[in-house]
Amino acid sequence: MPAPASHVLFLPCPGGVEPLLADELQQLGYKPDPARGGVRVLRAGLIDAMRLNLHSRLATRVLVELAHGRYRDEADLYRLAGEVDWDAWLTPDHRFRVDCTARQSPLKSLHFAALKVKDALCDRLRDAHGARPSVDTRHPDLPLLLHLEAEHATLYADTSGEPLFKRGWRYDKGDAPLKETLAAAMLAAAGWRGTPESGGALNDPCCGSGTIAIEAAQLACGMAPGRQREFAFAHQLPFAELFPEWQRLLAEAKAQEHPPAVPIFASDVAFRMVDFAQRNAERAGVAHAIRFQGGDALERPAPALPPDLPGTLMLNPPYGERIEVRGKAGDHVERPAREIAEGNDFFSRLAAHWKRQYTGANPWTAWMLTPDRELPGRMRLKESRKIPMWNGPIECRLFRFDLVAGSARKA
Repeated sequence: MPAPASHVLFLPCPGGVEPLLADELQQLGYKPDPARGGVRVLRAGLIDAMRLNLHSRLATRVLVELAHGRYRDEADLYRLAGEVDWDAWLTPDHRFRVDCTARQSPLKSLHFAALKVKDALCDRLRDAHGARPSVDTRHPDLPLLLHLEAEHATLYADTSGEPLFKRGWRYDKGDAPLKETLAAAMLAAAGWRGTPESGGALNDPCCGSGTIAIEAAQLACGMAPGRQREFAFAHQLPFAELFPEWQRLLAEAKAQEHPPAVPIFASDVAFRMVDFAQRNAERAGVAHAIRFQGGDALERPAPALPPDLPGTLMLNPPYGERIEVRGKAGDHVERPAREIAEGNDFFSRLAAHWKRQYTGANPWTAWMLTPDRELPGRMRLKESRKIPMWNGPIECRLFRFDLVAGSARKA
C-alpha cells in the first residue's frame, strides 16, 4: 500500500534556534508551525521531506509523523505502533532501530517503551509475511523515534539517518569542533546571508577547523548543505519511486550555485588548524571562496574592504574550564579561565585590538558565542544584542558588538 500523500513533518533543532528555523522554512516556501524543540510542517509530501533534508541548514533531522495519540502505559504504545502501516515503510529484509525521548513522561523505562514499539512492528510484519526485520543500532534502514509527553506519544520515521550537521566534508577537526548547524544558526541570527546588503564580508579570526567560514562560504555560494551526503530515505520504501524526483532536486540545487558576492576570511594562531580548515574547505567545494591565513587574533589587522562594503566578525572562541590563549608563531600558553580574568585578559586585549583595527569610516560588527554572560563587561564593550543559544549541553549567548573607536560608555 503506498504511503499517504500528505504528512506532518517535524524538524528538531537546538534550543533557541526554533524562530530561526521557522524563518528558514518560510524562505523555502513552507508554512512553519513552531513547537518546543523544533518546527512542524503540516500537510507536506515526501518530496518535501527530501527537499528539506537537502536544503535545511538549521534542522537536526527531518522526521515524518507515523502515529500520534494518548497513552497511559506501555500497552497503549504497543497498540499505537500496531496501527501503523509498516508494509508501506519496510520489509522483513530491512533493518530498523527505535530510539525514545521523553518530557514529563510517567513511564519508568524509556528502553521498555521503545521495546514495545519494536514488538508491535515485528509482530505486524511476522503476521503478514512470516518473517520479521532485524534490529540494527548502527546503520538502520529505518530509524524510528518515539517521543513521549505527559499524556501523548508520537512515533516518527527519521528520513535523515545521520544528524544533518554532518554535512559530509569535515574529516579534520580540533578538540571541540562547532557543529555546522550551530554555525549556521549564528549566521542566521546575525542576518548574514553572504551579500553586500546582508552582512557584507565575513571574518573569523579564531576559525579552528573552519566550520563558521565554510558554512558561510556555502551560503554565499548558494550551495545546498546536504549536497555531499547520503540520507536514510534512500533505503525506505515510500521513497523508492521518488528517485527521479531526488535527482531533479539535486540538479536544481547544483544549478543555483554561484560565485560568492562577498569575501570571507578565516585565520587561527595554530597553523595546524589552518591546514585542517583549508582541507575541509576543499572537500566542501569552497576553498576558492575563503582566504585562510595563520596569525594571532590579537595582532592580525582587519582585512582591507571596499569603502562601501560592511564587515562582520563572527567567532566562537575557546571556552570551558580552561581557555587557550596562544601567542605568535603558534606557541601557546594554557591557563585557568579564572587567572585569565585577572589582569592581562585575552578578551579585553581582543576588544582593544578591535577598536584599533575594526573601526573607522566603515566599522565592523562583531558577533561572539560564549557561555560567559559577564564577558561584555570584561571586554569593556556594550552589547547591542544578546541571543540565547545552546552549544550542546552548554547554555551560551550570542553577543553583538557595534564596534566604535575609544570608549562606548558615553554612547
